[in-house]
Amino acid sequence: MRLALNLGYLAAWNDPASHLALAQEADRLGFSCVWVAEAYGSDAPSMLAWFAGQTERIELGSAVFQIPARTPAMAAMTAATIDKLSGGRFRLGLGVSGPQVSEGWHGVRFGKPLQRTREYIDIVNLALTRKTVAYDGQHYQLPLPDGPGKALKLTLHPTRDHVPVYLAAVGPKNLELAGEVADGWLAIFFSPEFAPESLKPIEAGRAKAGKTMDGFEICAGVPVVFGDDPQMCAELVRQYAALYVGGMGSREQNFYNALATRMGYGDAAREVQDLYLAKKHREAAAAIPFEFIDQTSLLGPVERVAERLKAYKEAGVTELATLIFGDQEYGTQTLRQLKQAYDMAGLSA
Repeated sequence: MRLALNLGYLAAWNDPASHLALAQEADRLGFSCVWVAEAYGSDAPSMLAWFAGQTERIELGSAVFQIPARTPAMAAMTAATIDKLSGGRFRLGLGVSGPQVSEGWHGVRFGKPLQRTREYIDIVNLALTRKTVAYDGQHYQLPLPDGPGKALKLTLHPTRDHVPVYLAAVGPKNLELAGEVADGWLAIFFSPEFAPESLKPIEAGRAKAGKTMDGFEICAGVPVVFGDDPQMCAELVRQYAALYVGGMGSREQNFYNALATRMGYGDAAREVQDLYLAKKHREAAAAIPFEFIDQTSLLGPVERVAERLKAYKEAGVTELATLIFGDQEYGTQTLRQLKQAYDMAGLSA
């Protein structure tokens, strides 16, 4: 199991220089990848292209490029360009986002996300292999059948024959799709104790495609906070967890709330959502059970985190994309402690 860093996106409490410094520190420490997100603020490709020219070995991943934000051809062009700029270090993480962002920000209908994702990945792979892109799907038709468009081929020669595609997935059907059409899964709120339930649909998708789990990447996004008291460490994760469980989506459609419910936290998930949607954000954060945070995070002293790292490896995780909190100095210290815990767990051999 490898260590990676998920920087999220730029916000009021961070800046581009600190993100770059953390990416460079992760590169120096031997982390496998730095992942960057986007929502409706900073975009992922700009940050990754910037990192590409100022890092040496670390791979560069999008977690994620939003499917409604770009045509599949544009996603392929961007992937090929960043892969070229970085000397073959790019990983293409994709996700459909949610109905509120898709329809409210991008103006793209959210309906039938599974089929749209399948077609999107088909076209991206077609383009990146430099085949002539002609596609007749339910959601995408290239070229359009009633106009002057012609089937085209990517003019840029990618550094590699295949750019790995990861899919951010939460629900069982999307997990199965990830196993079938992607090279890896970008997981959120991954719990080693709940791993069999999460991996079962992925295994079904792999079998559907005539493949095994060999070579399939399980990349889990996991918050990490070091300190003497795990309960106090969890306080830094509460707002993050409440945002997703309570506010990322509508009452009727919140994938993360549904995940917490499947994990056995249904009552708490309902309470958190009720409070968050009522704009009682502090109360919502306080209502997140410590057990849920502890199960899906790395908390406490270095020794405790080292033991938990072993559990993630045993659960099948191939890469741990850690989310850190605080400013650049605190983040740098966290990365170094994480490497210490990783070595202590015997995972660097």
